[in-house]
Amino acid sequence: MQNLITISKDIQSGTPVFFNTRVPIKNLFDYLKGGDSMDVFLKDFPSVNRNQALKVLEFAENVVTLNGIVND
Repeated sequence: MQNLITISKDIQSGTPVFFNTRVPIKNLFDYLKGGDSMDVFLKDFPSVNRNQALKVLEFAENVVTLNGIVND
């Protein structure tokens, strides 16, 4: 995760961002929840590459499945 997400009070007031960018991770989830594709997100935030975005989604999936969160 060290080269994936940065959390620093000096960057976006501590909001988690993609490594080496100022793009909040939440933006990716907001785009996807809003029905936009990964391609639209990447076009709007060119400092984030596809591999970074996919790894963040994979990380989120692992957190959810490892914690046993179930949809009721």
